[in-house]
Amino acid sequence: MISGTNKSTNHCERIDAAGRVVIGRRGTPVPHYGPMHVVLFGAGHVGHALVKLLGMLPCVVQWVDERDELFPDEVPLNVQIEATDTPAAIVDEAPPGAYFIVMTHNHALDFDLSLRIMQRGHFAWFGLIGSKTKRVKFERRLVERGVAAGRMSEMTCPIGVTGIVDKAPSSIAVAVAAQLMQMRVPLAATNRAASAPMFARV
Repeated sequence: MISGTNKSTNHCERIDAAGRVVIGRRGTPVPHYGPMHVVLFGAGHVGHALVKLLGMLPCVVQWVDERDELFPDEVPLNVQIEATDTPAAIVDEAPPGAYFIVMTHNHALDFDLSLRIMQRGHFAWFGLIGSKTKRVKFERRLVERGVAAGRMSEMTCPIGVTGIVDKAPSSIAVAVAAQLMQMRVPLAATNRAASAPMFARV
């Protein structure tokens, strides 16, 4: 159960019987979504910056890299470090509806992970760091390896919301985190539409 009080407005939050977050004295229901399961491949500068942001968001994170020495000694409570020589195996172990982010140090590894993700399917979102040129090359190779051309729209590359042109790791991380949150709401709303009541409007 979520509870709390905003001291500046004296509005309270609670969960009602329908699983909705209710805010304020009038009990206005607003959507309540469960945590995303994010699988992040890559412990480079952008990966480090992104994990700091994800640590403050409603998600659980598997942070994967082959290089154990790159991981910090401490990470947010919702982050699990996976130092492994077989990162592709993590793809198969992820739950249905996972959010995959690929930003490793190696283009060959990026492709292997991309192929594994596209072959497995059953993911909520898949983002690959890189340029439009990288996307074109990967699309061609994925099709050559048997992935249907019509499914290329399931791969997001480049990643990050538009309008942020700064290439600093922290700026890229902000853009990617924002895109994740954009994707989370419509996907969660679609999944709940059949079973949850409509949210009241005021």
